[in-house]
Amino acid sequence: MSTAELIARAPKALLHDHLDGGLRPQTVVELAQEYGYHDLPTTDVHELGLWFNKGAKRNDLVLYLETFAHTGAVMQHRDAIERVAYECAQDLAADNVVYAEVRFAPELHTEAGLSLDEVVEAVLAGFERGSEGTDLTIYAILDAMRQAARSYEIAELAIRFRDKGVVGFDIAGPEAGFPPTRHLDAFQLVNRENFHATIHAGEAFGLPSIWEAVQFCGAERLGHGVRLVDDIEISDNGEATLGQLATYIRDRRIPLEVCPTSNVNTGIAKTIADHPIGMLRRLRFRVTINTDNRLMSDTSMTREMVACHDAFGWGLDDMQWLTVNAVKSAFAPFPERIKIIDGIIKPRYAMLKAEQQLGV
Repeated sequence: MSTAELIARAPKALLHDHLDGGLRPQTVVELAQEYGYHDLPTTDVHELGLWFNKGAKRNDLVLYLETFAHTGAVMQHRDAIERVAYECAQDLAADNVVYAEVRFAPELHTEAGLSLDEVVEAVLAGFERGSEGTDLTIYAILDAMRQAARSYEIAELAIRFRDKGVVGFDIAGPEAGFPPTRHLDAFQLVNRENFHATIHAGEAFGLPSIWEAVQFCGAERLGHGVRLVDDIEISDNGEATLGQLATYIRDRRIPLEVCPTSNVNTGIAKTIADHPIGMLRRLRFRVTINTDNRLMSDTSMTREMVACHDAFGWGLDDMQWLTVNAVKSAFAPFPERIKIIDGIIKPRYAMLKAEQQLGV
């Protein structure tokens, strides 16, 4: 059995995945018909999937985000939102994801009259149904849109649902021009309430965004964070010199929620082989692999891991390291994280490695 086949069977952990970026094309078409949305570029399921993926490959984050107008449009009713969340959990479980934190912006799903609370309730209900009877533990992270002005309200919402399936708060959307400190009051509330925050930083904008996210807003993790390489110099003989910020991030073991295929789509790297994740892993940053938007990037956790295997020669030991990194960095309670690592991830990887050695 090939390494790629073993990776497909391996347990996976996912920290950075957007609910409205992971719909099944079939579901988009069916929900559009059900709720009278007529602006899809095509109602052919196969062609629509290709359209989303083609739209994402324009090497620009703002253009990449434009595709979400259609998925958001069909997620304005409770049943639709719950269905999308249910299918998300089912799809992740089928990909052998055993732990996931999936994020969404409640403020984007209220156009048909749902309250913010009703949006969250629908998502959590879908997650519960979709993960029932599987090995998947799935939680929600609530996003506030960084170009809007509702972040404090969304932070309050996240805290209100903290014991019902929401484990963190985030800001998403265009990074350039909308720095994390624009939402400082929301992050200060999260910190005062002993809650969790991750921040999209270092994707489309550079070091100042990462610095603000960590030093002013108290981000426990960095969404993407790959522009941290701007603070790392590589000499002709391959030795790395880290700047103060990169040193701080590595020393503090601040996790990086890296999304390789998405980053290629938005122009951060030309190919996976050129992606900074190779260097960041080599330098022992707290790296994790993530999907970001499974529909737009036509990806899955298996595809992301196989792509890194092909590009960097990573084997099962590397994948286990990355997976354990993710669960260590999760916002779930500590005993739950230990249970997943010791009870699922390590034993299953041990079994896969034994199969590999035996040549089964």
